[in-house]
Amino acid sequence: MTLLGAFIQKHILPFATGQGAPVSAEQDTMPPPEPLIRRRAPRTVMQNLPQDVLHIACPDPTAEEAMRDKYLNAAQHLVRQERWDELISAIEVADAKHHMTPGTMPIAELMSFGARADVIYAAEHALMDGRPAKGAPILAGIEALEHVLVEYPTSYVVACVVAQAHMDIAWAWRGTGWDIEIPGPNREAFTAHFDRAVEILAPFQSNDIGSALLAATGCALLGGAADSKKKIADRYEALIDLNPANPRPMRAMGNHLLPRWYGSYEALELEARRTASRTQPIWGAGGYTWVQFDAISCDDEACARLDLGFFVEGLRDILNRRPDAYTANLLAAYCSNSIGQSFSGNDQADQVRSQIANCAQWIVREHLTELHPMIWAHAARGFDNNLRIHSPSRFAASGRDDAMRIITSMFSSEIAAGKRIVFTDAGPVAQA
Repeated sequence: MTLLGAFIQKHILPFATGQGAPVSAEQDTMPPPEPLIRRRAPRTVMQNLPQDVLHIACPDPTAEEAMRDKYLNAAQHLVRQERWDELISAIEVADAKHHMTPGTMPIAELMSFGARADVIYAAEHALMDGRPAKGAPILAGIEALEHVLVEYPTSYVVACVVAQAHMDIAWAWRGTGWDIEIPGPNREAFTAHFDRAVEILAPFQSNDIGSALLAATGCALLGGAADSKKKIADRYEALIDLNPANPRPMRAMGNHLLPRWYGSYEALELEARRTASRTQPIWGAGGYTWVQFDAISCDDEACARLDLGFFVEGLRDILNRRPDAYTANLLAAYCSNSIGQSFSGNDQADQVRSQIANCAQWIVREHLTELHPMIWAHAARGFDNNLRIHSPSRFAASGRDDAMRIITSMFSSEIAAGKRIVFTDAGPVAQA
């Protein structure tokens, strides 16, 4: 029997057929994540806003979305044509040169996702109800990728694609609920896929080539590790230093340094300041802001402890260094929606949230030139990476409604005075 066959028979097949044994409480080492999305009171959505009140360009797709789709689709096409040599070469070049989209998404990671997209989408569809239907081809896609791994045993790119596919399928099995809510067979399947990902990446652990893609894949492994407290800061620091212009590892590190995962509030503050110091030539004070970005949106204590002045200085430095529409939308939506709509009753945290929410005013007035509805929709849901979107058009429409409502409220005095707000390339202008 092949290694892949033994792995499937021992670890995956029992759970694909619903026969796995439940895991004991002693074996359960996954920390229960708290929901990133707080329940809010229903919102009043302004429908059919008249064009003589607020006019802002809303490109569909945005330049960022079009570029991401380009690389995702290119990688997906090459895999479907079994042109793996070309795909590996393209990802290696993008990884070595740290090519990114204008919204700082690494192109190597985009193409890596495109390479496994068909496998992931099929698995997520099969597991939509928590467990696959009888006879569902849950293993076909990952088996095909494992065969590619046998053909390219020395390629770190293929190793990353296959390991990431195992981790994506693991999260599809597990979902994002509390550990106590996850059925035993699903948790066992989650662990088995992560164990296989560890095996795949083991030969490349030293990362002698300095690959940001390989380092990012190694950080993703922390989601299934029991001893991540000792490794998390070091792993993320190495990844950030490989490409400090990419803020996503900073955001992920901050979230994983919360006590609910693998860290502490003291470690979060320390690493935020250390990151700001190391990335100062690129982001100014922005490194502190990026590390705290997601952590304070879902944790009251982290928010209450925030160095607010340092955080706001970081917001300004980020926008001064990245004066593009994507970043302006991201920070405006974050301040006004992710933070501004998530008051919790913790007085100290809510006071900080109120002042961060006020920053949306100057961000919109000084930096916003066009509207990116998908960013606003994701902001309203806590930037949850595991969110399943069944209708992208309705999802984007909800983001547009949120954005129009919030932005209109920012110009209430001008509108009350009979002005029309028109967003130009230089920002908003109040016209008679």
